[in-house]
Amino acid sequence: MHNHSKKEDTKPAEGREIYFLKLFVTGASPNSIRAISNIKNICDSNLRDSYELEIIDVYQQPLMAEREQIIALPLLVKKHPLPERRLIGDLSDTEKVLKGLGIIDSEK
Repeated sequence: MHNHSKKEDTKPAEGREIYFLKLFVTGASPNSIRAISNIKNICDSNLRDSYELEIIDVYQQPLMAEREQIIALPLLVKKHPLPERRLIGDLSDTEKVLKGLGIIDSEK
């Protein structure tokens, strides 16, 4: 699991906004593994090179989880673009995740 601390430019070369995502998991539990796989597939299919995903194991980084006021896991937090959004679960419902992240319009 890794941690990025440097600030990235929020606009890639082609002008698309970059999504900054944090996925909080509990070790290598089945739910955590599913959530990691699901969000990577969703991002690769829908955001391609326009996202940065940080995976945080709350067992290894409890203070970061405490700072984010985590109440359920796995938890995906979209930090950018605003508004911040939080999605709980294994992220298996792709359409719900895309709507939750604002990638597709929830009105459709």
